[in-house]
Amino acid sequence: MTATVGLIMALVLIGLLVLGVPICISIAISSIAAGAVALDFNMMLQTGAQRTFTGISVFTLIAIPFFVLAGNIMNQGGIALRLMNLARLCVGKLPGCYAHTNAMANMMFGAISGSGVAAASAMGTIIGPIAVEEGYDSDYIATVNVATAPTGLLIPPSNVLITYALVSGGTSVAALFLAGYVPGILWGLGCMLLAGIIAKKKGYKPDSQHITFKLASKVCIDAFPSLLLIIIVIGGIVKGAFTATEGAIVAVVYSLILALIYRSINFKKLLKIYADSAEMTGIIILLIGISSIMSWVISFVNIPTAVGELLKGVSDNPIVIMLIINLILLFVGTFLDTTPAVLIFTPIFLPIALSCGLSAVEFGIIITFNLCIGLITPPVGNILFVGVKVGNTSIERIIKPLLPYYAIIFIVLMAITYIPFLSSYLAYLAGYNEALGSLSRAMLGM
Repeated sequence: MTATVGLIMALVLIGLLVLGVPICISIAISSIAAGAVALDFNMMLQTGAQRTFTGISVFTLIAIPFFVLAGNIMNQGGIALRLMNLARLCVGKLPGCYAHTNAMANMMFGAISGSGVAAASAMGTIIGPIAVEEGYDSDYIATVNVATAPTGLLIPPSNVLITYALVSGGTSVAALFLAGYVPGILWGLGCMLLAGIIAKKKGYKPDSQHITFKLASKVCIDAFPSLLLIIIVIGGIVKGAFTATEGAIVAVVYSLILALIYRSINFKKLLKIYADSAEMTGIIILLIGISSIMSWVISFVNIPTAVGELLKGVSDNPIVIMLIINLILLFVGTFLDTTPAVLIFTPIFLPIALSCGLSAVEFGIIITFNLCIGLITPPVGNILFVGVKVGNTSIERIIKPLLPYYAIIFIVLMAITYIPFLSSYLAYLAGYNEALGSLSRAMLGM
């Protein structure tokens, strides 16, 4: 029965996606079709409706629309230029300074806005033309922009991590947020290292601008209020001053006040921001609700156990099993967006990862990291398409230069998979003991 239900679900889902049916409808139809094999069709319809409403009736979900709104306000609030200036101040004296500036600004702006697409768009629009004027190859700077933009989905706040927390059965959002810092920073630093090596070969010089104490002070003062948002929101959540939902509301109020101070938002812009945020939130919440049907069917017919047994039939070595899971997730990420992929594959692979000695926190970072790579790979990488557009180049021209960055990012992925305390130890130090899995504890001699 398990194999039959799983096969029907997979075939119907893939078939509908190939036909161009929206992902939400595809998930609903495939879940109901598969569930109808195990249950009566009418009963499955009733159960599906019930699971949809149960899936979205979670208080933590309220954090998502507020973080989306805060990110959209930040995107329109004059924040990007101030963060770019700060990044330039920090790394301007390195060879290939504009590439390093782009990478660091992506990490900071992505962390504040929670959107890799927004980071790629904002920084590509600002830094790209300046770099080209300074003699940089447009493909080089666009490649760095694309490669580093997803870091903001790992460095909190991140709606993907909130979604994972819900579908994984209540994993601590604060622990996931803390666990995202090191992998996100390692991703960015790895790309910066490679960009610096390429810059040396191409002969790109450091920034020639003379930095005075007065100029440095002004740049830091301008950027400080934006960076303070991260300290207030993440610090408040970790210290227990407020929940993730309350932290999201604080982020909205703070970002709105900041945008009004900068005079970068008027009433007309604000209405559009509200409309865009409502649309984006509706898509995410509907996906979560519909995916709850699939999660229930997967659990009801015990698909995770069957998949686990299948993987153990290939090998009983946790190293091999986790490599296979990573490869599957990398493949899935190339054609499926992060939110639906997290909703579909977390219930399947999380029990297997737990049996391999990982914690729910550690696996949450691994699955998010994998799916973020999909955002910069064809055929449906959103960040790749945005980066190409704002960089005035083409996918054909930057795919080859992107290959070394894929390699660096994959190395970081393998590091956080097989040395999982790289991601979870920060959360452990903050008091989230459950962040460390048995594998991490064994490595640390605990």
